[in-house]
Amino acid sequence: MRSKIVVIFLLLTAFSLSCKEKSVEPATVSETNQWIYDQMKYWYYWNDQLPQPPDLTQSPTDLFNSLLYKYDATLRPDGDRFSWIQESADELLAGLGGSEKTTGMEFKLSYYPSGTKNVIGLVTYVWPNSPASAAGIKRGNIFTGINNEALTGDNYQRLLNTDGPLALTLGALDSLGQVNTTQSKTLEKLTLQTDPVYFDSLYQIQGKNIGYLVYNRFNPEPYEADNDLYDNELTAVIGKFKDNGVKHLILDLRYNPGGYVSSATHLASLIGKVTNKDKFYIKEYNKTVTPDLEKEYGATFFYDTFALKDQSIGQDLENLIILTSTGTASASELLINGLKPFMTVTVIGGKTVGKNVGSISLTNKKAGITYGLQPIVTKSFNSQMKSDYNLGFVPDVAAVEGLNLYPFGDPRDPLLGEALFKIVGSRTTRRSLTPGPKELPHSEIMSTMSHKAGGDNMFFD
Repeated sequence: MRSKIVVIFLLLTAFSLSCKEKSVEPATVSETNQWIYDQMKYWYYWNDQLPQPPDLTQSPTDLFNSLLYKYDATLRPDGDRFSWIQESADELLAGLGGSEKTTGMEFKLSYYPSGTKNVIGLVTYVWPNSPASAAGIKRGNIFTGINNEALTGDNYQRLLNTDGPLALTLGALDSLGQVNTTQSKTLEKLTLQTDPVYFDSLYQIQGKNIGYLVYNRFNPEPYEADNDLYDNELTAVIGKFKDNGVKHLILDLRYNPGGYVSSATHLASLIGKVTNKDKFYIKEYNKTVTPDLEKEYGATFFYDTFALKDQSIGQDLENLIILTSTGTASASELLINGLKPFMTVTVIGGKTVGKNVGSISLTNKKAGITYGLQPIVTKSFNSQMKSDYNLGFVPDVAAVEGLNLYPFGDPRDPLLGEALFKIVGSRTTRRSLTPGPKELPHSEIMSTMSHKAGGDNMFFD
């Protein structure tokens, strides 16, 4: 099996080991806790901040959380916002690989209107060949209830985590901003694999050749595959853009929470105005593990260089525009930061998450450990040693998609529309004389994309 290190919303690159395992007895809580502490003492980026002595009598989850150098805006602005533990290591690794039990519907939840406990769901996109797509669910659909219960701030977590089918109460905004119920659709949950290369299109506007790509996760291939399928799809799309003379690229990462650094390096190599001697990113570990890694792998382990291919279009690009949102994170931000020293990167949309650190997955099935850890182990820098986006990238042009969503590729989409305006200097679609549905003030609670276990795996079995 190909060796690799994956990192949460980022991914590092290293070697992983995998082998067929014999049945073993589950580890005791004491054994599990000692393993957790040993891993954190060695790998954790802030291992010099671990409590001394640790309380090893807690549950594994409580112990892990007690070891974290937790973020505090005043006391610990450099602290940890992203490490986590999962009771099932198998589920952790599958989720990182883009395989999960789902209806195939990605969505955002918001209090609507703000100040109330009423909750609505807004479908952001649907996976092809999923129960949601088979039921006719589309981007922009609104739902207000599940299994005959109206969504509220008190029950939405319970309703969404129902093991069985989800009966969605669908609704639509009227001219006054009220949500009127329209119909109900029932969706099964299946274990599905998502293809992150979601949508692409070409535009020729005022003599300018423009490529548009929606990319929703930095995954090189399906879970447990070894074929670079998704990276090869990226190469094919960028190659198509090159064949069509694209000189202006719009990369839509608004729903991309991160993933493998190897895929970020791959995409950056395809679209960057770079050479294969330029460094894409540099990673910094703690003082405990750094000497061991350098001894084992050499100094080149701590940085990735660009690897150019025949399909690379970076040298031809006049504009690179990246669409973002408050859910854009990790490897997406790594891409922006890594390209900035070499070309102008225009960011349009929302302020990004601010994940300038990377994690790895730690498991130990051979010892009967059922838990999986996803601790932060690195801080990321670009070739100029800049890592100043821990609070997120502020967009050059702010844009919000709102509750009235348009299909991907439709110039009426606020983010895409601003990108096209940046390129051609004029609006590509006329603003409608008939007002659309009114939106009342609303406050977002969560997004399924921000909850993706997105990133890195290192296997030490």
